[in-house]
Amino acid sequence: MSVQSKIIPFTINFFFLLVCLGILFPFLLVIIVSLSSQDSITDIGYRFIPNALSLEAYKLIFDSPKIIFRAYGVTAFITLVGTFLSLLMTALTAYPMSRRDYAYNRQLAFYIYFTMLFSGGLVPSYILITQYLHMKDTIWALIIPYLLNPFNIMLMKGFMSKIPHELLESAKVDGAREFRIFFTIVLPLSAPALATLGLIISFAFWNSWFPGMLYIDKDSLAPLQLLLVRIMNNLEFLSSSSEFTQGLSIDTSKLPSDSTRMAMAIVAAGPMLVIFPFFQRYFVKGLTVGSLKG
Repeated sequence: MSVQSKIIPFTINFFFLLVCLGILFPFLLVIIVSLSSQDSITDIGYRFIPNALSLEAYKLIFDSPKIIFRAYGVTAFITLVGTFLSLLMTALTAYPMSRRDYAYNRQLAFYIYFTMLFSGGLVPSYILITQYLHMKDTIWALIIPYLLNPFNIMLMKGFMSKIPHELLESAKVDGAREFRIFFTIVLPLSAPALATLGLIISFAFWNSWFPGMLYIDKDSLAPLQLLLVRIMNNLEFLSSSSEFTQGLSIDTSKLPSDSTRMAMAIVAAGPMLVIFPFFQRYFVKGLTVGSLKG
């Protein structure tokens, strides 16, 4: 084996090792800062080796565990139901666009693509959801308006268009109807694309907080991300508004605002970090597959 054949793999592996470390170190820093005391952060800043460790940030977040776990339940419900319905509707919309024998596939594709260029706007969307659909302060306001995404539809359409048309024609000759073809042939062959989109959609639902801020006033329906944003806003208000906190019995300057911000990131992202490795192989396959062999 030549020297060059040894150096090239070593260089490539070393490069990707540096990339992995560049991704891992910031994540470790977030964990360490979330476990650091506020005095340590004030004195030496963000360090991998703090002066003192503290769980005050997590105690502050989980001061009312019932509220946190309720928000977890709302977010989990939104993520599971929203991802399932979104995948189903995305596949149902993309399938006719991928069929060459559908007379209006180009018109439908243009209609979907056009919505990627121009949005209806926030105010019309708010009026539609609250005044006409009457979904304000309901769990469906966090799910239904975000079921279909034009980019996801176009991505699914590109994958389904690779399915051999002869396979569908043979199923029709055998007497299968369109819905049976879709659910028994098209969907199983589209599993890599569905897994990829499912992961992307689930991340979007899990990290969503802006719809909750717009449409949810009930505390019992507040998703996790919105609850954490409210906690952070309250902390920042207490830390900066001394004229309103003079009568309080606590020293607001000692509130762990920096470590709480990092702890919030861990609390919010933790479950998805655990789930992602189990779907990683489907995610990679869905991104790399380019065609189906007949």
